[in-house]
Amino acid sequence: MANQRAHTVTGRLTALFCITVLLATSARLSAALPAETDPAWTLRKEAGAIRVYTINQPDSEFKAFKAEAVMDVPLENLMAVMVNPQSCVEWVHNCSESYAFGDGHFHDRFAYSVNDMPWPVADRDYVLHIRTRGDRTSGEIIMDLNATPNRRDPVEGHVRVDRSDTLYRFVAQGDQTRMVWIQHTDPNGAIPGWLVNTLLVDIPVRSMEQLERVARTERYQDHRLIWNRDGELVGVEGNP
Repeated sequence: MANQRAHTVTGRLTALFCITVLLATSARLSAALPAETDPAWTLRKEAGAIRVYTINQPDSEFKAFKAEAVMDVPLENLMAVMVNPQSCVEWVHNCSESYAFGDGHFHDRFAYSVNDMPWPVADRDYVLHIRTRGDRTSGEIIMDLNATPNRRDPVEGHVRVDRSDTLYRFVAQGDQTRMVWIQHTDPNGAIPGWLVNTLLVDIPVRSMEQLERVARTERYQDHRLIWNRDGELVGVEGNP
C-alpha cells in the first residue's frame, strides 16, 4: 500500500512538472515577440488593406514588424495554404525552397526553408518549429514559428538564421479573414541596413498580397477545418 501511495504521489508530481514546463515554454514563446497591442508600434506602410508597423526589440539591432489586413478569402482557404509544407514558395516573398521534415503532426512539426537574398548577400536558410492551435468558438487560429537551427546540418552557401520568431493569427470574419503577422528575425552575418529596412516592410506586404491570390486558386478551394469535441482545431481536409 505504501509503495502504491508513493507511486501515485510520484505520478502526480511528474504530471505537475510537465504542466509547469509546458506553461513556461508557452510563456517564453509569447515573450519572444512584442504584444500585438503594444503602443510602441509605429506605422511604416499602408498598401491597400495591409498595414505594416515596426518596433524596436531589446538586445537586437533589428526591429520586429507587425502586418495586419482583412483578406477577402475564407479562413478554410488560408489554412489549406498554411498547412502545405511547400506553400512558402507560393506566397512568401523571396522564399525559394521549403519542405517538412521529421515525424511531426498538425499541431507540432518542423520545416526547412530558404530565402533568396539579392547578390552579393548570401541566401538565408531557416529550420522552423511550427505549432498550430485553434478555437472553434472564437474562430481564431494561431501559428507559432520559431527557429531551431541545430535540428539540421548547415548547408554550404547558406547562412543559417538562428534567431527568428513569428506569430500568425487568423480570425474568421464570415467569408473574410483577419490576419495578423508578427515577426522578429536576426538575419545573422553581415547584411546592409538599407536591405533590412526594405525587407521589414516589403516582405509582409508582397507576401500577404500573394497569399490572398494563392488562397483563391483552385487547389486551395473546398477545404474544411476539423475540430474535436472540445472545439480544438485538429486538422484541415480537402474534399475528395
